[in-house]
Amino acid sequence: MEEFDSELAHLLADLQGLPMYDFGWGSITPFTFWMFISVVVVFLTIWYLKKKISFIPKFGFETVVEAGVDFVRREVGETLFGAHSAEHMPYLCTVFFFILIGNAMGLIPGAKSATGTMSVTLVLSGSSFLYFNYAGVKHSGFWHYIISIAPAGLPPGVNVMVWAIEVFSMTMRIVSLAIRLFANMFAGHLAMGVFALLATTYFTPLLHSVTSETIINGAVSGVLLVILMAVYAAEILVAFIQAYVFTLLSGVYIQLATSEH
Repeated sequence: MEEFDSELAHLLADLQGLPMYDFGWGSITPFTFWMFISVVVVFLTIWYLKKKISFIPKFGFETVVEAGVDFVRREVGETLFGAHSAEHMPYLCTVFFFILIGNAMGLIPGAKSATGTMSVTLVLSGSSFLYFNYAGVKHSGFWHYIISIAPAGLPPGVNVMVWAIEVFSMTMRIVSLAIRLFANMFAGHLAMGVFALLATTYFTPLLHSVTSETIINGAVSGVLLVILMAVYAAEILVAFIQAYVFTLLSGVYIQLATSEH
């Protein structure tokens, strides 16, 4: 059990992002490294599709990506913006595919999910905050958008208080978006790590000696391994769902900012 506690402490430290290299003025962590890998994959995907795009349906990698774009267009763009969905599709697709690829990276043995660290999810939520405010200003004009944050028709004095509350609530979207994505990815990776450690802990004694106790422990290890595989399969679904939820909420905030108050 002491060995398990030691390995668990190492797992928690690893999930926090141990520095890979210290530059003196800062350091790079595995999460930062895999974040850049995710960015490169997104840009390479776009570059590849620009050369392969055609009006004739194809099968293969292009079909998968086009299905993802079509999913975002139908389920987020057209649902929230109708005929004006094309205006916001570049941002929504970029966020969706970056988060999806970042989430999926964490399922590769030895890799890290960029969205498994709060700093990355804060930047993502911050970009959505800046974008929906930009969209609101572009749609309504700066002063009209600022004033419209508070509902119209409120008595003097009350409108200022409500406006301040609404601004605070709007700003908190940065935190809520970031925590929602980070917590789901961190919890999934922690669960997989714990089940993997438990399965190893119960199975290792069987390698040294075969007794009734070690055989039972080996059977327990087998059950834990099955659970681990189930959690891993669930995390594949979670990777997609969290990308969709973040994109959908970003779209909702854009729709609220650009609607008539």
